Amino acid sequence: MSSLLAATPTPEAPPHTGGLLLLIDGTAGLLTVAALGIVLLLVLIIKVRLQPFVALLAVSIAVGLSAGLSVTELFGTVQRSTSVSMIESGMGGILGHVAIIIGLGTMLGAILEVSGGAEALSSRLLNLFGEKRAPLAMGLTGLIFGIPVFFDVGIFVLAPIVYAAAKRSGKSILLYAMPLLAGLSMTHAFLPPHPGPVAAAGLFKVDLGWVILMGVIVGIPAVLAAWAYAAWIGKRLFVPVPQDMVEAADEAKAAVAAERAARRAAVGGPTDGASTGKGTATGKGTDPGQNTGTGSGSVAVAEGPSETPAEQPPALSTVFLIIGTPLLLILAATFSSIALDPSTFRSVIEFFGHPFVALTIALLMAYYLLGIRRGWSRKSLETVSTASLKPVGNILLVVGAGGVFGAVLKGSGIADALADTFNDVGLPVVVLAWLISVVLRVAQGSATVAIVTTAGIVVPLVEGQDLSQAHLALIIMAISAGSIFASHVNDGGFWIVAKYFGISERDTLKSWTVLETVLSVAGFAVAALLSIFI
Repeated sequence: MSSLLAATPTPEAPPHTGGLLLLIDGTAGLLTVAALGIVLLLVLIIKVRLQPFVALLAVSIAVGLSAGLSVTELFGTVQRSTSVSMIESGMGGILGHVAIIIGLGTMLGAILEVSGGAEALSSRLLNLFGEKRAPLAMGLTGLIFGIPVFFDVGIFVLAPIVYAAAKRSGKSILLYAMPLLAGLSMTHAFLPPHPGPVAAAGLFKVDLGWVILMGVIVGIPAVLAAWAYAAWIGKRLFVPVPQDMVEAADEAKAAVAAERAARRAAVGGPTDGASTGKGTATGKGTDPGQNTGTGSGSVAVAEGPSETPAEQPPALSTVFLIIGTPLLLILAATFSSIALDPSTFRSVIEFFGHPFVALTIALLMAYYLLGIRRGWSRKSLETVSTASLKPVGNILLVVGAGGVFGAVLKGSGIADALADTFNDVGLPVVVLAWLISVVLRVAQGSATVAIVTTAGIVVPLVEGQDLSQAHLALIIMAISAGSIFASHVNDGGFWIVAKYFGISERDTLKSWTVLETVLSVAGFAVAALLSIFI
């Protein structure tokens, strides 16, 4: 009897027929639900000004119910049962991979920022390239320093250097600001540990090593194209250095110096001694398209006299070592699975190259090389690290809600309907991915929302196609490229750039908006071309 029961095939779950499908049946109904869901999402974010996390979560629930999902399928049950909540599985599935990487990367960037790593990097590059090639030096600074720090944090830290270079030369601030912004934007869009590419890698289940490799291959030509446009517009559009921002930067530096002197005097230290930290840490981090409110806070890290006569910026080699270590470890682990047979040696490489381990190693290196070895106390390290994590919650919630949206699309059958429809269109997935991301980006402004929403739509299109990790990484690059297209007035990054560099709205559209478009189109073109051969 038991053998007969075991041989009986499990009946398939009946197709969902409730909600809006009662009026419009089949594929047409599912596509209608998907279209209405995206429209509702845009309305809630743009018109209602609802926080993107809340908007994504509300739309996910509305789409699920409209597609006929039951309350049990969406939320589970109060009693313990075998039913799995789509909301919990969608949120947990993506955050289990993303949260640790973003958290570790954020703390690493904060230590690099507060310790003076940005100043060391930019000063060395400016001296190396000279006055005539200062715009290139600013671009390389943004490109390198943008790897571990958020886009807006990079602006806040590096803007005074841009002011100084533009004031010294008497040329347009655009000539120096735009290359810097291109470098920061490229790393933010294409490279881990930034939220967009990390979230997409989690949804597509692609190793971060492939994302890093394709991010570099796609991003470098894109940023070169953006630098070319920056050089062109910087010579044709003169924008003076905003004196109020220069004065504010000088006042901030003077206040920090006075605070350090007072603290040293209070503890009986020499007045010309060094503090244990650089001064303030920006407690703010969003993507350039995150149009939600964020706050910033100053965190004093000096706590007492240092044994060194004066604090010097960290060595450039130290900054490169800390930034490069996790990238090289992750890449080594990714390609060890291709080049090496299973062995203890390969297992060791894969262990140290796992993103969690690699970023932890880099963070501990930063703690020692940029902190403890230079006189920081453990309390200072804790303060800076804790402050850096405060704004991350908003990003993680948006990413998690995007995971919920993707889970609902898949569980309701909408994802399959979209896959069949897009396959009938005949366009390559990489092109569709970019187009969908562009539409969502231009419509609502947030790069993170554009990436996670597009990934939720596109993932089902590639399931069952047996695409390589490299090809999937290129699709992620296309999505990331689309997410930075045409930054305009509904994008928080647009206003940060305009106000921080004293650029009028009209000139910001001519410079920053076009710069982002060039970066997006060039990145997509490289990704699409490579996808033909990979």
